[in-house]
Amino acid sequence: MPTIYIHLVRHAQGWHNLSKENEAMRDPDLTPFGRDQCAQLARSFPHHDRVTHLVASPMRRTLYTCLLSFEPVLNNNKERKVVALPDVQEISPLPCDTGSPVEALAAEFSGGGGGAGAVDLGLLTPEWNDKSDGSVYAPRMDRLEARARRARAWLRELGREFIAASQEGRGGGVDAHIVVVTHGGFLHFLTQDWDGMNPAQGTGWVNTEWRSYEFVGGEEDEEARLRETGASWRRRRGSEVALTETEQMELRIAMKGRLEEEWGA
Repeated sequence: MPTIYIHLVRHAQGWHNLSKENEAMRDPDLTPFGRDQCAQLARSFPHHDRVTHLVASPMRRTLYTCLLSFEPVLNNNKERKVVALPDVQEISPLPCDTGSPVEALAAEFSGGGGGAGAVDLGLLTPEWNDKSDGSVYAPRMDRLEARARRARAWLRELGREFIAASQEGRGGGVDAHIVVVTHGGFLHFLTQDWDGMNPAQGTGWVNTEWRSYEFVGGEEDEEARLRETGASWRRRRGSEVALTETEQMELRIAMKGRLEEEWGA
């Protein structure tokens, strides 16, 4: 039976990563070092020839990370585009974590700009970058968990549709390999894994780190839960033992406390 693999990537270094003051920058670009990180990821990522879909947060730093790091994938198929998925945008309402208007992104990424037309912005609405309290993207624990669930279900359906189509054309079908470039804070919600979480830094992922996941349950799993593959865990952690459920819960509670303290969530 073909498998859906989700390769999750944290974006490369952005200007906001350099200092607290830079967090006042609206939707910042990558630094030169961040672009070097993308080049290194492009060289080291071992699954370019297997990637079936590219998905990214609509923030500029994630879009550029995906375009630069997975350029080999785009070069192999000129019809493929990076799908901008608003549900995987970053958590906070800070300027650096607030996206650009759709028309600005369209000018930059869809009309021969930095993305050379390789970005699909079709899922974005004018409200996609609204982080106010009434928005589905507000930094509140229940809404963050809800959009992480929506994103997982969307990715699962994307993989299922690809596998079904491949089975029609190839008999047994082929695996789906979906790359998702997103943000350090949101990755913990998306994976429901708080291992390594540093509340002061907001994440346990480093820039351009990637990990691979599979879906745990079947169609009846409303959470569409993910589990890191054994190969991905061993590459990162060797023989280390994963956190217990209690330890995971303690870190989740710490994140909830941080959200409440900083943004009244």
